[in-house]
Amino acid sequence: MDKFSGQKRAAAYLFPPTDPYDQRMLDVGDGHHVYVEQCGNPKGAPVVVLHGGPGGGCSPAMRRYFNPEDWRIILFDQRGCGRSRPHAAIHANTTWHLVGDIERIRTSLGIDRWAVFGGSWGATLALIYAETHPQSVAYLALRGVFLSTERELQWFYGGGAGQFWPEQWAKFTSLVPDAEQDDLIAAYHRRLFSGDLMVETRFARAWASWENALASMESDGAGGESPADYARAFARLENHYFMNRGFLEEDGQILRDLDRIAHIPGTIVQGRYDMICPPMSATLLAQGWKSGRLQMIKTAGHALSEPGISQELIRVMKAVVQQRRTYDL
Repeated sequence: MDKFSGQKRAAAYLFPPTDPYDQRMLDVGDGHHVYVEQCGNPKGAPVVVLHGGPGGGCSPAMRRYFNPEDWRIILFDQRGCGRSRPHAAIHANTTWHLVGDIERIRTSLGIDRWAVFGGSWGATLALIYAETHPQSVAYLALRGVFLSTERELQWFYGGGAGQFWPEQWAKFTSLVPDAEQDDLIAAYHRRLFSGDLMVETRFARAWASWENALASMESDGAGGESPADYARAFARLENHYFMNRGFLEEDGQILRDLDRIAHIPGTIVQGRYDMICPPMSATLLAQGWKSGRLQMIKTAGHALSEPGISQELIRVMKAVVQQRRTYDL
């Protein structure tokens, strides 16, 4: 039986699996090569998918949120993760490098304007990209909003979320000496970049497990043990970005610059019980974004795979492509 009465599993809402018709490694400079793929209809409405993390990489399931007959679906692995190379590398790897990469992908594929679809860190990056290149964005579809603020980082790495998941929080903090407990991001940073592969992998798995344990409403608290290569890239990149507070000029920069995207339509899909990115950020974004609409999913957490979130995102993207001309896609 489904965990929650009346809900289907997320897979029930997704389109059938589809394979890429184009795969390439794009040289973006600085010694980085970014993996890019295209799926669906080459003449369809273009949409770029921004994965989470930072460092999460894209997955085949992300292709399935769009009707492949209607959409030209572009996925890519951000610098340092997934199939992009070099793996787990943080040199020349900042928010602004990623914003530049997105624009380079758009122009290299000959796309004038596209829809931008992203969740968690992907939503952060989508917003910053849109504020930087508003002329390139026709629609924003965001999920599990993270605004890269000190408030959000303190919630997740300063004990807020740990009050709901004390057993998992204890595991996450137990690896760090008492003298370093006041700044767990910095404490983990020292181990994730220690130069000792065994130490880096141990702390990377603990970092990933803490986040994975809280992602879904159905979680039993077991974060699992991610493969070493994946965990190391995910944890090192995410920690690198959080140590640098998203490489933003000031705390709250995304909300500060919302006037730049006031004309861009979009939808925010937010889980009411999101333990990783609580609904306050989505609410503040909706209040300040004139053309944005917030859809709160009453029985959902953070993950893209939450049934209610999957259902709503697919509904939104169906509606967008039906009005393709209206959005100039």
